Amino acid sequence: MEKKQSSSAVGKVNGVDFPDLAYESGFGNSFSSEAIDGALPPGQNNPLVCPYGLYAEQLSGTSFTCPRKLNQRSWLYRIKPSVTHEPFKPRVPSHGRLVGEFDKSNSSTTPTQLRWRPLDIPDSPTDFVDGLYTICGTGSSFLRHGYAIHMYTANKSMENSAFCNADGDFLVVPQKGRLWITTECGRLQVSPGEIAVLPQGFRFDVSLPDGPSRGYVAEIFGAHFQLPDLGPIGANGLAAPRDFLTPKAWFEEKSCPGYTIVQKFGGELFTAKQDFSPFNVVAWHGNYVPYKYDLSKFCPYNTVLVDHGDPSINTVLTAPTDKPGVALLDFVIFPPRWLVAEHTFRPPYYHRNCMSEFMGLVYGGYEAKADGFLPGGASLHSCMTPHGPDTKTFEATIARGNEAAPYKITDTMAFMFESCLIPRICPWALESPAIDPDYYQCWTGLRSHFSSEVTDNVSFEESRNGQH
Repeated sequence: MEKKQSSSAVGKVNGVDFPDLAYESGFGNSFSSEAIDGALPPGQNNPLVCPYGLYAEQLSGTSFTCPRKLNQRSWLYRIKPSVTHEPFKPRVPSHGRLVGEFDKSNSSTTPTQLRWRPLDIPDSPTDFVDGLYTICGTGSSFLRHGYAIHMYTANKSMENSAFCNADGDFLVVPQKGRLWITTECGRLQVSPGEIAVLPQGFRFDVSLPDGPSRGYVAEIFGAHFQLPDLGPIGANGLAAPRDFLTPKAWFEEKSCPGYTIVQKFGGELFTAKQDFSPFNVVAWHGNYVPYKYDLSKFCPYNTVLVDHGDPSINTVLTAPTDKPGVALLDFVIFPPRWLVAEHTFRPPYYHRNCMSEFMGLVYGGYEAKADGFLPGGASLHSCMTPHGPDTKTFEATIARGNEAAPYKITDTMAFMFESCLIPRICPWALESPAIDPDYYQCWTGLRSHFSSEVTDNVSFEESRNGQH
């Protein structure tokens, strides 16, 4: 049996070609994919003997008995089953900076606004697993409720090893350098400006075709991401289902002595040895799959007369709770778009929020922060902590006055992980050399513009009716 691969290459890592890829299209679909024609069993999932002598293995992302519309599972047809490995043992050396259960022993809380500068890529050899570290989170992977927000910095590809997250789903946002992610369903190439979702339980490895890499990861416990409801928007807009891409079946059959499976379990890492590649799935079908999405395809909606819309109109993916409209975690973006509102302060307004907001910046600048918020950096504004535009942004906006013409925000991609749960912050994040101790000063220059005298400002009604 040979690997099924494309003929055109876009790069090499350690002498290995990184070909252009074809994908399946759609969100939440039930897909079927085979790298060899006829590898999928006809008419049933688990025949006595599978085509080509393959093993049938089901990967379940939900309980067997959850409602059909929520049930997620895929059948994998592989050369050897994934159970063929030695017992798991605690990883040596241990990681130490990954958290799967948040409490006072490993994290703390603060209502203070926090901001981090981009972290430097390490000099020592560091792959995706070693370069992954938790910033904040809440809840417990054991209790299947909560989330964790991580960042990663890496400079080498994973070698003879694969990672498996038993705790939850990863949403990966690369900021620097492409990621070549090989999964049991096939391969994904993910560039800055794109995202990848790697569901709980899938084995994958990460290679770095561009060398040094950096980015963000949101992890959710006990839930899966879905597209947000559109409500009055109607049938179209925001992220279109057809723009989500799932890998096509691809496999490798080769001996891999000492191959290591690294399993994240309860926030701790365990390892098991096997003698073959886990990417030996010749065919698969189902709706529990890894996928990617190009953020430039997002169709934003915005104000066309007055006032600034809530950030929820920019939701790409959501992991809902049992309470209607309340998210365990929303993934929200702030892409290039036109600002046209009349008689309106167009940047995000000052606010306090029952949700907690972790923000990152992939490239460009962010409309509410003139200084200090850099690509690869991050900020955290927790529940009911006030935040909003910095002094420079506020003063520049007011100076434009009511005659400001429509203008387009360009060359930017900021995002937000927003949750109803209050995060606890890891000590290494609070003690990081990248933390900005002067973040609060971006607002200290805000001065009072109050006057008890009648001003010359034109009222909204007068402006709209042309009475000025």
